[in-house]
Amino acid sequence: MYQLINEQAIYQYFGDDDPEMIREMIQIILDTNVQDLKGLSMFYEKGDFIAIKKRCHKAKPSMSYIGAQRVRKILESIENKPETSQALNEELQDKLTLIESELISFLDTI
Repeated sequence: MYQLINEQAIYQYFGDDDPEMIREMIQIILDTNVQDLKGLSMFYEKGDFIAIKKRCHKAKPSMSYIGAQRVRKILESIENKPETSQALNEELQDKLTLIESELISFLDTI
């Protein structure tokens, strides 16, 4: 049903007995991690590779929580070599748009 997120992973991490808590956690991921990652291009323009590393590092657990393992691997690659990962960031930005829509769709189902 979803291309990047995994519904089972979400329930595994957050439980399936409290839909309101799941909604809150997903909303936090959308409002913080996804938004932080969407701003990476600005840091590439500035050459602020430390900020890129920090944002990628901070977002990795959230990608596991929502089952987006492919995106987590991209974050790991960017974090390891931010100076040479601008092309990976472009791929990441495309995937973030999809993750955002999938998470919003998931929220509509619970």
